[in-house]
Amino acid sequence: MSTLSSWVKRNLLLLAWLQSIAAMLGSLYYSEIKHYTPCVLCWYQRIFMYPLVLILAVAYARKDHFVSKYVLPLASFGWLISLFHNLLYYKIIPEAAAPCQQGVSCTTRFVGYLGFITIPFMAFVAFSVIIVLVYLNSRYNQNTSSEKGI
Repeated sequence: MSTLSSWVKRNLLLLAWLQSIAAMLGSLYYSEIKHYTPCVLCWYQRIFMYPLVLILAVAYARKDHFVSKYVLPLASFGWLISLFHNLLYYKIIPEAAAPCQQGVSCTTRFVGYLGFITIPFMAFVAFSVIIVLVYLNSRYNQNTSSEKGI
């Protein structure tokens, strides 16, 4: 097994935590520095992302092998909201279904890096990365525990 692969397996929670920090700081950058007002769906996604910063930090520090039991449900709800937001944003679901009736529309385009990387897309990717990393961490810990006879 390569050294990089071994390091990644040992630090999957660290990587998930760094992803949650990046997502939180990114959302704060757009709202507090660029002054983009978050839509209703963005607020709901923040509700599910921000606690992950603290939960993943504690789980990493404690080497918590059961972190997936409480992180995956939280991240999955955020992912579902993010999926819905992207489907609205890219007009797969009609805008009439949006909960954003007052204030900023859920389909307002603030950024468009490379023509397709938008704020809703970045949130979707962040939740996806966290879910995959935490899932892989649980699978890796399951395998190492069974190898050690735990």
